[in-house]
Amino acid sequence: MTLTIGNQLKAARALAEVDQKWVAEKSGVSVNTIRNMEARGGEPITSGAVTVKKVQTALEAAGVEFLPENGGGAGVRLRKQAPA
Repeated sequence: MTLTIGNQLKAARALAEVDQKWVAEKSGVSVNTIRNMEARGGEPITSGAVTVKKVQTALEAAGVEFLPENGGGAGVRLRKQAPA
């Protein structure tokens, strides 16, 4: 599953409880790039595939799962933790 829209990125950050600066640092892209990606809102992100993958990988390492579109749009959730 992939990061596709700006609102999905914003929701992923909220679930992971991280700010734009954290995502930028962990993904190796600029804060302005993160801002621009989120500014797309419900529209597709127009950044390059390599940039999107870097951002997605950083958020996945923070425990976020990206969900496929299922008629209601793309989504995110926190990865389920294994029972202790």
